[in-house]
Amino acid sequence: MVRAGSGVSTVNADEIIRYALWTTAVFNLGGALLFAFPDSLGGIAGFPGHVPRVYSSLLALFVILFGGAYAWLARQPSINRPFVAFAAIGKAGAFAVVLACFLAGDVPLLSVAAISGDLVFALVFAWWLFR
Repeated sequence: MVRAGSGVSTVNADEIIRYALWTTAVFNLGGALLFAFPDSLGGIAGFPGHVPRVYSSLLALFVILFGGAYAWLARQPSINRPFVAFAAIGKAGAFAVVLACFLAGDVPLLSVAAISGDLVFALVFAWWLFR
């Protein structure tokens, strides 16, 4: 949104959150693929392979369900603040889990880098909530 006569271009916060929700929906789709195929695609992100299929499949399902929820929310006339808070906590939590696993020596730094987008989304969601 550009304010007439202000000479300054401003962007509406709701436009930013909608863009972030759409982007994280796509990010989650990619993440779901990494978790669904841990022996091949998951290796790209440094995630451990050779896990029981039930675990990788359920994790991929949950990640894609959240991605669908982000896309659904982006399409709503008004953004549900509690859901954005839930998303911020979930994104920050996912990053924290992988970081803790890295610090424990269970995953490589590449895994932290691969999930760092979740930290960025958590910060954008928190910014939108507290602006």
